[in-house]
Amino acid sequence: MRTPEILAPAGSEESLLAALRCGADAVYVGGKLFSARQNAANFDLPQLQHAVELCHLYGAKLYLTVNTLIFESEFSSLVQFLQAAMEMGVNAFLVQDLGVLRLIRRMSPDVPVHASTQMTIHTPEGAHWAKQHGISRVVVSRELSREEIAAVCQTGVEVETFVHGALCMSVSGQCGLSAVIGSRSANRGRCAQACRLPFSAKGAKNVCTLSLKDLCLVPYLAELAQDGVASLKIEGRCKRPEYVAAAVTALVQARAGEEPDLDTLRAVFSRSGFTDGYYTGKRQQMFGTRQKEDVLQAKEVLPHLAQLYQKPTPQIALTMDVRVQTGEPAVLTLRDADGNCVTVSGETV
Repeated sequence: MRTPEILAPAGSEESLLAALRCGADAVYVGGKLFSARQNAANFDLPQLQHAVELCHLYGAKLYLTVNTLIFESEFSSLVQFLQAAMEMGVNAFLVQDLGVLRLIRRMSPDVPVHASTQMTIHTPEGAHWAKQHGISRVVVSRELSREEIAAVCQTGVEVETFVHGALCMSVSGQCGLSAVIGSRSANRGRCAQACRLPFSAKGAKNVCTLSLKDLCLVPYLAELAQDGVASLKIEGRCKRPEYVAAAVTALVQARAGEEPDLDTLRAVFSRSGFTDGYYTGKRQQMFGTRQKEDVLQAKEVLPHLAQLYQKPTPQIALTMDVRVQTGEPAVLTLRDADGNCVTVSGETV
């Protein structure tokens, strides 16, 4: 049984630090363009270069979301963006648009490509199709049961599944409501979350019958690992870094066989609690909204959560030797337990 990676969202540089310092194995980010979360801060090219270097320093991977639908007039800019990202050493690209998939394959036959959840892959047949078209990992739809996820895992394609975060009322991000109501298309990265507004089939005021509670599968991590899931994904590139810290910490605890702190996880962000209805098949009480008490709970835990990522987390024990002598360059030598040794020199003392 493989140990699944913990994959964290990072909509900003601070969230990236929170993810890495709390123990994420991989992080997914978006650029200033072509990302399905245009409301996040996101990363320009210099910031993306720094993010890649930082992830690799921590021994983590960085996946770049290029998961909007692309207009023909944008492809020249897209080529430049992809080329720059490939040269930086991005570990994989998440895509929705089949034209983007084909373009990446032409530019680099070997770079890993992951099927974004917007591809709506939810069956073994869909996973086989993805594999045949050069996709190494699929992000399965969030509406699947345990049995359906396990069936996709048996195809041999790497499976990434959401284990925490917001759920869409429509199937895995394929909603047209925001585009119809406010001309803000989710498939162009501009979802206005219209489903969170009051809607009622019975004309009741202030009733939000399209707003689902947030997903939480943290208690089921052992099952997911047993079934062959390769990556445990946290939703939330528009969320604050304290949320990222709480979610990553809970997953690290659960994966280690410890009791995860679900109370803090719920306090930092929830919509009247969590749901596992799709995964378990128990689909009662799946709807919820952000309440005043939810906001008050968050204020109580934010200071504690901020402390989780304020200091760098030790990764590898190092021995450091410094030689400083008048008239000679200052020299620093670092060694690790595996015998790796690096020496750097500075200005003449």
